[in-house]
Amino acid sequence: MRVPDVERLEKVIEKKAAVAPAERERFDTWWFLVLAVVLVVALLVFLKPDPFQRIVLFLRDGIWVTIRITAISFVFILIVGLIGGLGRLAKNWLIHGIASLYVEIIRGIPLLVQLLFLYFAFPQVLDTVGLWLMKLSPSLHGAGQYLVDVKPDPFVMAVAGLTICYGAYMSEIYRAGIQSISKGQMEAARSLGMSYFQAMRYVILPQAVRVILPPVGNEFVALLKDSSLVSVVAVSDMTRRGREFMSSSFMSLETWTMVALLYLVMTLFASRVVAYIERKTAFAK
Repeated sequence: MRVPDVERLEKVIEKKAAVAPAERERFDTWWFLVLAVVLVVALLVFLKPDPFQRIVLFLRDGIWVTIRITAISFVFILIVGLIGGLGRLAKNWLIHGIASLYVEIIRGIPLLVQLLFLYFAFPQVLDTVGLWLMKLSPSLHGAGQYLVDVKPDPFVMAVAGLTICYGAYMSEIYRAGIQSISKGQMEAARSLGMSYFQAMRYVILPQAVRVILPPVGNEFVALLKDSSLVSVVAVSDMTRRGREFMSSSFMSLETWTMVALLYLVMTLFASRVVAYIERKTAFAK
């Protein structure tokens, strides 16, 4: 339930966030680079259908998998990052300790190693736990057998790996963004009768989101590129499909040129969208 003064406080925040009209209307000339790369891909496909059109058609499913795994992972990363960031700021030592441990451990392990562990080693952990439960008590036989029978789904493991890794980095981004907001904002909100969560939802987070938007956008672009690593855990993304095409056709140069161009189109497009959102939500100077 919204407290009476929340709307008035939100209007103050919106007024502070207002951006000069000239800044909002400025055209981003980097869109020309996106169009140029798209034009190169189109020319290659139409002027030399064999092999470039064949490569694009072969990669079509992989492109969709890459976009889907990036989008789904990013949603979970935002959620995990918010929880981790709030945990890092918590006054409760247990919550703060768990969140800090998660961030420090995950940041110290390469993403590729985390993906390999989740797909190849984690099932063995489940098997061990399942067998231990089955030996521990007959009543736990069903649960133990369930763990033994679990087979890792490559797509799920890939999303989990990306979420766990990038969630740690996102936690630090949220923490830094929230800490950048003046403590007086929280005190003012609490003095108006808001609870801690209401103050966080209506006052702190709306301002913090504008602050963290540039690094969050960068994380999305980095995630899009790093999603190519999921090909090592049997996910048929664009990189894996490219490797399959190269193995069957032995056309390394053409295959990886097209794969690189398609990744470039996606990352440049994502960067421009992020830049557009940044301009729309930037604080006035």
